[in-house]
Amino acid sequence: MAVNDRLMLLFCLSKDTDPAIRSAALSRLKEIPEEVIREYLDSANAHPLVVDALPLVCHNYPTATPDPETSLVPEEEPEFPPNECGDDEEPVEEEPVKEDDEEFLSKYKTAQMMGIGEKIKMALSGDKEWRSILVKDANKLVSGSVIKNPRISEAEILTLIKAGIQNDEIMRLICANKEWIKNYKIRKALVENNRTPVQNAMRYLGTMTEKDLSSFAKSKNISSVISTMAKRLLLNKKK
Repeated sequence: MAVNDRLMLLFCLSKDTDPAIRSAALSRLKEIPEEVIREYLDSANAHPLVVDALPLVCHNYPTATPDPETSLVPEEEPEFPPNECGDDEEPVEEEPVKEDDEEFLSKYKTAQMMGIGEKIKMALSGDKEWRSILVKDANKLVSGSVIKNPRISEAEILTLIKAGIQNDEIMRLICANKEWIKNYKIRKALVENNRTPVQNAMRYLGTMTEKDLSSFAKSKNISSVISTMAKRLLLNKKK
């Protein structure tokens, strides 16, 4: 299991209602090696709650001040495919999950009886039906783990964004994935989704086609900040 997922799982288990599980998780967290903690803190996907908890429970939490030269290195910007046009892309199609299917309903009932730790493990490795169930979980650590599932497809990500998901953590994780952001349709959907962090939406807006910019400029369904910027970009293109 990856460092990020292991630490998140231990963090969740440390909140478990079972005292034995909680105690075991805290013991493991206390002994996490310093290099593992550093790797997690340097990760783009480090969860804020876990980051806040680490110095409180980890005996090996690093205390050294980071090298100022390395801390000033700017974050690498994702590379968007040149001359990409959304209209030319093949639509991403994927058969939707049948929520009235017997197998789906069985998994849904099972999920209701699972603890947080079990849900996270399933979210990280489960199939499309499990992902569809757990991405809606009220616990953000569970739903966020679905986005880290290596089997999740761009079609699922696009569907989530278009569904108007209200989970800010999921939106943050999607924006942090450089491969997904290379997909024009995903960037466009993120611009249209008001839960997308404004700084990200503004950056993606600059990669939109003139046709889409025109649509955003007239839209009343997106942030006024985004629509105003779309108008400015259109004017600049026409100069």
